[in-house]
Amino acid sequence: MRLLIIGSLNGQLTMATKIAIDGGATVTHADDTAVALKVLRSSGADLLMVDVALDIAGLIEKLEQERIHVPVVACGVESNARAAVEAIRAGAKEYVPLPPDPELIAAVLAAVAEDAADMIFRDQAMARVVQLADQVAPSDASILITGESGTGKEVLARHVHRKSGRAKKPFISVNCAAIPENLLESELFGHEKGAFTGAVARRVGKFEEADGGTLLLDEISEMDARLQAKLLRALQERVIDRVGGSRPVPVDIRVIATSNRNLADAVREGSFREDLLYRLNVVNLKLPALRERPEDILELAQFFVRKYSAANGVPVRPIAAEARRQLSSARWHGNVRELENTMHRAVLLARGEEIDADAILMPDGSRIETVARGPAEHAAMTAEAVTRTLVGQTVADVERTLILDTLDHCLGNRTHAAKILGISIRTLRNKLNQYSDEGVDVPPPGEARAYGA
Repeated sequence: MRLLIIGSLNGQLTMATKIAIDGGATVTHADDTAVALKVLRSSGADLLMVDVALDIAGLIEKLEQERIHVPVVACGVESNARAAVEAIRAGAKEYVPLPPDPELIAAVLAAVAEDAADMIFRDQAMARVVQLADQVAPSDASILITGESGTGKEVLARHVHRKSGRAKKPFISVNCAAIPENLLESELFGHEKGAFTGAVARRVGKFEEADGGTLLLDEISEMDARLQAKLLRALQERVIDRVGGSRPVPVDIRVIATSNRNLADAVREGSFREDLLYRLNVVNLKLPALRERPEDILELAQFFVRKYSAANGVPVRPIAAEARRQLSSARWHGNVRELENTMHRAVLLARGEEIDADAILMPDGSRIETVARGPAEHAAMTAEAVTRTLVGQTVADVERTLILDTLDHCLGNRTHAAKILGISIRTLRNKLNQYSDEGVDVPPPGEARAYGA
């Protein structure tokens, strides 16, 4: 974690610096936003903590202009309420009151470190992908992550980074489709002062910023053919050339690339280099679409409900039965991203004690598109899901899964679960005691298990 602290707040940020260092962060200090921008251009940062009295809106605007993507946290004394509100409106992620509370600073650092890195899954189709990702993560092999838009390719890339030996080094992401072609070269490889009009200072590119860590090239299929050749050299030789530079710069990085297109087709069309594909595709992690991992839909929906309930300061409501059926039968063209947005809206729109079907809406207020299925198709889908889940399990495994899933459904209520299972409460308690002794997570009354990696 690279933390850049901007300003002083009469010395109170010095204490925050010490707390952050004790928490394992590498801390750099800048007196003002101009110095901070120079630091960001040269070495980057994972998080900015900024004196709320400074021009945070202007800083964020400059970060956007220079395409420097880093979260900003405002810091100030509690009496700076108006400045805090303005900072949040300008784009700051959080406001931390001073003097700093060690637990709060630690929580902010942890939140940034874990940002977009949660792997929430239950379906076997997804479990197989994560298992392969965990297997190859400790190596330095290049990885190509493929899948439809919204399936979670960057989330998986961050998971691989966290599981690798580079976890304590930077994870840098570049969206190749979002940056204009004439600027992408400078973004990736950096430039020297005067290399082109507007290059008023030397700037370190994402390759150097990621040195020692992982560089994610998102949507790499959109990269220009000339840049593909330069990227190939960087992967082969582990050196890069800054725009306008006179000597190569060595880099030590692992490259992960993503694409929602079939790159083999792009090679045949002549828009993507075959040798670069071979260099990138040492390991291919293919993410299934959400419709191909049906057991994950409700698991993810519940995760997003908890996430956005906490973010908006509202109580966590359970998802009503009809809403669950609607979610399970939706087409989810936008995959996990669409599901997340849907559940965020549902948390805000829900009334009463549950999130009902009336809260499961599209952005324009219409109902989400669902697939109409008859009894035969429902039965076939259920049989397929059950078969996929049961293959390779023992009878004891199946029994344990059934008991714990039923207990989850009942939010830990032993009496209700025993009735549904058709067993005595004593038998159920004996089984749960056995599972606890075996190290299995058994939810207490009123709670369900938390899934994820």
